[in-house]
Amino acid sequence: MMTLSRRQALGLGTATFLTGVFCGRNAVFAQDSSTLTIAYNVNLPSFDPTVGPSAVNPTIQAIYRSIFDQFIGQGPDLSFQPGLLTAWGWNDDKTQIWMDVREGVKWHDGSDLTPEDVVWSLERAAKQETGNPIQFVWSTAGNYKIDGKRITGDVKQFDPTFFKWMAFLTGYVMPKAYYEKVGAEGFEKKPVGTGPYMVDAYEGNAFLRLKANPNYYGGKPVFDTVVFKFVPDATTRVAEIESGSSDITLEIPYEEYDRLKGKAGLKGAVTPISDIGMIFLNNIDAMLDKNVRLAAHHAIDKKAIVDRLLRGYGVPIDTLEAPEYDAYDASIKVGYDQAKAKDLLKASGYSTDKPVKFKIQTTRGFKPKDYEMIQAIVGMWRRVGIEAEIEVYEIAKHYELRAADQLAPAAFYNWGNAIGDPTTSTGFAMFGPSPHSVWNTEDLDNMIMLLWGEKDEKKRIDGWKAVSKYIAEQGYVIPLLQYVQPIVYKEKLKIVPNVSGALQPTLVSKV
Repeated sequence: MMTLSRRQALGLGTATFLTGVFCGRNAVFAQDSSTLTIAYNVNLPSFDPTVGPSAVNPTIQAIYRSIFDQFIGQGPDLSFQPGLLTAWGWNDDKTQIWMDVREGVKWHDGSDLTPEDVVWSLERAAKQETGNPIQFVWSTAGNYKIDGKRITGDVKQFDPTFFKWMAFLTGYVMPKAYYEKVGAEGFEKKPVGTGPYMVDAYEGNAFLRLKANPNYYGGKPVFDTVVFKFVPDATTRVAEIESGSSDITLEIPYEEYDRLKGKAGLKGAVTPISDIGMIFLNNIDAMLDKNVRLAAHHAIDKKAIVDRLLRGYGVPIDTLEAPEYDAYDASIKVGYDQAKAKDLLKASGYSTDKPVKFKIQTTRGFKPKDYEMIQAIVGMWRRVGIEAEIEVYEIAKHYELRAADQLAPAAFYNWGNAIGDPTTSTGFAMFGPSPHSVWNTEDLDNMIMLLWGEKDEKKRIDGWKAVSKYIAEQGYVIPLLQYVQPIVYKEKLKIVPNVSGALQPTLVSKV
């Protein structure tokens, strides 16, 4: 009699459950060459890629990009390329913007994409009542006019990242006529986009099944069917790929990646991505003390975490700018120094006998070794006089708490910045009025405020480097590392790693 390991049993259990669900919808959960099954690490809370907390979750973008198209496309190397706009830019004095809309594009319901859809999407995103988390970017332009395929608009307040956002979070074109007909509730039941895949079946917290869009302007996709299984637990994702229930998975523990990539029938790929692991600090309680903040930073041996816990898969960093970002400054260092951490705490009256106490929140299994990393950091803190209580939460809860400015004094997060601009890393994470920040102090806000509309690009980037240096000196956040993304897949497949971390089905093909 064959004996199944726990991993295999978990994988088969998931597959059996989903088979029942699919068959209940008169469909077959088939493992054939026309179907791509992805064991995915997050659930899909909402189908609208432009509103609510899920719209700014970088991890969901692979799903959104499968169903919808963005104003501007982005290659797996993060280069910008034509999307639903074929050309775009500012006039000479940057008081107007212009965009050319791609012709011959069809919505999933068979209707034509028009420049009116583009304008409506931009105006909808700019309205505060719509609930777009990036409304403050989209509202910097308006008064749009259409002439054939050309759209022009006025710059209300110059934002150097306006077009970059068109390839990033919430930068999706929505169907004006269809959305106005069915409303938000109807759209959630039956979303319509122009993307390479159309929604076929959805079971919340279980799976999303997509079918190929035969009319896609970029050509019919390789796979007729794509199934995203929602598998937040990393151990179960390992089981999914090892048992053969899924064709590809990602974000598994690195020791499992090393084991599985050499297994018969499987291959692996790792690539540094635009995501960084960081610890948000909230300016409450113990974090109001600069000595505590800096001690918490100096006490962390980031290299040891990468080498021992992540098996070398990662790049230690001391700012919120990863090496690929536009404002990365290699000279900014904080450094691991336990003695210095102890001295800082001593100056504020703390020691290993009388530790400073606070809570730290973290996900568990969302990123490889996220919980274990925080466990290790809490252990390092204990050695210098910091006693931290760990609270585990789902990533959706993090977004909810962060938007309400209710995170604990310390909270682990994975920050994605696929456009590499300092405003979309340091800026939004640290500017008090931003809905994505929990650090709110006038000194930092005043420095950042000067840079939002800076038209001189060198002056803008140098200004962000100065902000990053100041943040490091004040200990306002604890950057940990740039991530390397592990992907394991069946050898019958070929993948193109995406530096954004978005495992898009269109980047997977057959050998």
